[in-house]
Amino acid sequence: MRPVHPFPPSHAARPARRPLPLGSLLLLSPLLVLSACGGGGGGGGSGDGVVVVPTPPVVPPSLRGKLIGTASVVPVSINGASVNTLEPAVFKQFLDDQQRGSSNITGTPSCAVTTYTVKYHTVGSAGEDTEASTAIMVPSGGTAGQCGGARPVLLYAHGTSVLKANDMSKLSATEPRLVAAMFAAQGYIVVAPNYAGYAGSTLGYHAYLDALQQSSDMVDGLRAARLSFAAVGAKDGGRLLLTGYSQGGYVALATQRAMQSGYAGEFNVTAAAGLSGPYALSLFGDSIFGGAPSSGAAAFLPMLINAGQRANAGLYSSSAEVYEAKYASGIDSLFPGALGIGDLVAAGKLPNDVLFAQDSLPQAAGYAASFGADHLFKTSYRDGYLADLRATPCNASNANPLGCAPAHPLRKWLLKNDLRNYLPAVPLLLCGGDQDPVVPYKNAEAAYAYFAAQGKPAGTLSLLNVDATASLGDYADTQLAFGAAKGVLRLSALLEGKSASQADQAVRDSYHAGLVAPFCLRATRDFFGRAANR
Repeated sequence: MRPVHPFPPSHAARPARRPLPLGSLLLLSPLLVLSACGGGGGGGGSGDGVVVVPTPPVVPPSLRGKLIGTASVVPVSINGASVNTLEPAVFKQFLDDQQRGSSNITGTPSCAVTTYTVKYHTVGSAGEDTEASTAIMVPSGGTAGQCGGARPVLLYAHGTSVLKANDMSKLSATEPRLVAAMFAAQGYIVVAPNYAGYAGSTLGYHAYLDALQQSSDMVDGLRAARLSFAAVGAKDGGRLLLTGYSQGGYVALATQRAMQSGYAGEFNVTAAAGLSGPYALSLFGDSIFGGAPSSGAAAFLPMLINAGQRANAGLYSSSAEVYEAKYASGIDSLFPGALGIGDLVAAGKLPNDVLFAQDSLPQAAGYAASFGADHLFKTSYRDGYLADLRATPCNASNANPLGCAPAHPLRKWLLKNDLRNYLPAVPLLLCGGDQDPVVPYKNAEAAYAYFAAQGKPAGTLSLLNVDATASLGDYADTQLAFGAAKGVLRLSALLEGKSASQADQAVRDSYHAGLVAPFCLRATRDFFGRAANR
């Protein structure tokens, strides 16, 4: 595959599209421990459709974004040797050694990449001072003008993890390695905050889906990175791009909104891309409690509820009001931690993605596995949510989906954190796959419909379903390659002796993180390249 350079010369002809060879589409392993929801925060929509945006938190302005210590190199282990800078040929080999065929999707690295980490001050959900860290991936070498000198800056928001050690500076992990290959190795300076609560942060929780906190954290991470650029050999070329996957897709849009509404004099965003994010949180939550739970909800819903409680949203007086007795104790301090989802299930800390009682109604067709005897939420809690949903439905129209006033505490928190309440002033791509079992594609469709209804020009707003082949356009090569990759995965399962239904399940299990993620990231790189040439 010919690599897609982030900012090709304006006079260069666009290369002809051609799908990847079928045999080379060996899939990436799952990107994330759990790629579920993303960011959160923001004011609810008013009844007359007026755009309402939050004010950035007023908390230690003298500390926010300030460095704690200095940036340090994070080496990569290659065949037992510690390497500070990945030269292009070494990086390509490293990619393919970690996951065969990776460089066929990302493109061959054109630049060497050195990764640094730096700590900084930011805020928690209650406005408290805390520490967090960010990765800084710096390109160098390569063709003059592509890898060195003034470069575009990509602010990247990562997907959900339940592991406190999750760290975007560790290229041994799939997500940071993929981001480094897609962007840093093609000439972007990548800034990838770890979020407060992770990677050595002093915060004892994670503000999951609290967009006010998460966008503040992203802003502070970028501030800290900028203060470190001279020391790490990075030179800001003046273009700032925002993107992220899953939870990070949401966080990226929440950050763009915050920069537009509260930091316009400090940040000048060139373009943004939200990838498989839960932007329409009110709609998403109503669908889950309405009988169509998403995969992974037994972990990300408690994370979301805990974040709201930490933000003083008053979601409950006692966790026993929400969860079955078996799980209520300690669930508010379970994430992030040292155990993965499988270990938490094995330890009896979580059910195996069963949310509601066997006899709890309603139940959407195809979601029987989410209902059972060993379930997470009390039926009384779900019934209260549904009663409020019947009394005060939201999402009545594309133009004013948040023109409602729910009384249930969780529905109020979801409404507050729904991103359909502003109009992006920059070119925006929303990308996903319409068979996603973790973050349903209707989140992207609903956000797209809202932005369009608010008057965002079609030329600055794009919606890409990588799983669609009936309507191919600017991203035809990515869509065709995605379809081929999905077919290879299913065929591989069949050749291993699995049944047709087991092969379909293999595709479903890899869909969100292993399939959609790399192709949406590739489409984003293409989109940012086009935005630069407008």
